[in-house]
Amino acid sequence: MLDVRRLRLLYELDRHGTIAAVAQALHFVPSGISQQLAQLESDVGVRLLERVGRNVRLTTEAKVLVEHTKKVLSQLDQAESDLAAAAHEPVGTIRVGAFQTAAESIVPGALVALREHERLRVEVIEAKPSTALPALLDRDLQLLVTEQFPGYPFAVPSEIIRFPVVEDPLYLARSNGRASPDLAEARHDAWVMEPEGSVGRRWAIAQCRDAGFEPDIRFEAANLSIHVQLVHAGHASSFLPDLLWRTHERPPGLYELVGERRSISIALRAANETHPAIKAVCRAIQRAAAAIPMNDREPAAKTLG
Repeated sequence: MLDVRRLRLLYELDRHGTIAAVAQALHFVPSGISQQLAQLESDVGVRLLERVGRNVRLTTEAKVLVEHTKKVLSQLDQAESDLAAAAHEPVGTIRVGAFQTAAESIVPGALVALREHERLRVEVIEAKPSTALPALLDRDLQLLVTEQFPGYPFAVPSEIIRFPVVEDPLYLARSNGRASPDLAEARHDAWVMEPEGSVGRRWAIAQCRDAGFEPDIRFEAANLSIHVQLVHAGHASSFLPDLLWRTHERPPGLYELVGERRSISIALRAANETHPAIKAVCRAIQRAAAAIPMNDREPAAKTLG
């Protein structure tokens, strides 16, 4: 009989590419993973791995087994959801990943609403969607609050589904406090942006280039609270989302970028869609977002359950 734990290691190797990366993701030692995969080869009686330099590559037979493993893991998620439904109330521990502004503005209200479920424990970690998606696939997270900037879709694997939370307007915040509909007027400003490689930064640079200039990026910070402080102090201009003003003072001279909104949604594994505890957390997040005073923001068009 095939060992599900060994099958998952093969699945993770297909996802991560190297044994070292799998070991890091699952907190194993590489030698232990190699031993388990060697035992899996013995169990199935066919070659699963080929040596390529210092790394390994999955054989055609291994790829077939990975596709079956995806179905097995999904079925196990579905079994967990079906068993949880028998409790007739949200029970257990749900681990949520949320990026900074969602963690500050939306998640606290959701946690208040979830207090009514005495047997439900919710754990929250601050996490960027791009880096936390592997944790969702690795089953270290049950839910992930994601953001998507206009023109930069957030790609997810087929086993992940998403539900909308809110459409969040984006603003230009000038260091000199002057609101202007003409972004080109900020061509000589110093800028603070998110770290290089982030979607938020790519979107922001594209905005500046569309306005005919290359931004002078003097400050870099993943934490948008730092952006707000630099704008308030007159050191830098920035693009900032509406949800920030739930927890920070608005700088003077904000100008909303017409038609530019980031989409906030919840990502989860498809087989967990019917899990009562996960449904309860999703609904609480959506309702908490809807309860925030609107400022031309658009609420979710579809809710879970």
